[in-house]
Amino acid sequence: MSASDLFVTPTEADWTPVETGVKRRLLTHDDEMMVVEVAFEKGAVGAAHSHPHRQASVVAEGVFEVTIEGRTERLEKGGSFIVPSNAVHGCRALEAGRLIDTFTPARTEFLA
Repeated sequence: MSASDLFVTPTEADWTPVETGVKRRLLTHDDEMMVVEVAFEKGAVGAAHSHPHRQASVVAEGVFEVTIEGRTERLEKGGSFIVPSNAVHGCRALEAGRLIDTFTPARTEFLA
């Protein structure tokens, strides 16, 4: 997939293992924005981390416990959250599920 694709089907994107029980695939991106699908097995953890990018995420499937800057909420399908720049955040899949993450600017390290 190249930058500036206007339309992308999920079958065009390859999955990349991230952590135990977690994998991601880039759905589309340009220099300013990136959309990523992240799949979690039940019990998998997205370890606490931070990055300079702003992030907005939607629970596409499953149930997650999401922690942002020490505040934890339980989110189900359709729930969403915002991660400010440099905020420490992470999650745990209470059941198997998927998040759709949008980053601005694009996470160029995901392109390597």
